[in-house]
Amino acid sequence: MKRIILSTLFLLSISLLSYGRIIAEGDTSSPLGKYTIQVSDNPVMLAGEGLMTYLITYENSPMEVKVAINKGKKCKDYIVLSDNLVLEYKCNGQYFGVNLPEKTYSELVPLSNTDNLNKMNYFRQKLITWGRMPEVEAVKLIAVYFPQLVQS
Repeated sequence: MKRIILSTLFLLSISLLSYGRIIAEGDTSSPLGKYTIQVSDNPVMLAGEGLMTYLITYENSPMEVKVAINKGKKCKDYIVLSDNLVLEYKCNGQYFGVNLPEKTYSELVPLSNTDNLNKMNYFRQKLITWGRMPEVEAVKLIAVYFPQLVQS
């Protein structure tokens, strides 16, 4: 019993230490430069529930992007919130791609937020990849693809 309690405390301390720390970095291959992904200290609230939230920052831009994860039946919804645009990347078990936010997320976003949307790149990102993928890998894809959707 002591081992179980100690193991649980050890795992809890490790997860608390990683909270708010950098979990991934990469290059956008764009003028934005490198991106950094970290777990956000402030989860996004949806229907009274705190959603796991990642924060994406860019080397050459003041833009900050929050990615809130809502676990669905088949896969996960990634609600992407920035100052200029709010979208949803959806994984339905068969593919991963961008969509306009569903009505279930209306408390997070205005439903008519397409003024700053680059529609040509939006339709190119309807299908980014096939199959399921780990959560952090999906957030990495969002870090690279999302800036292309913001109208300059």
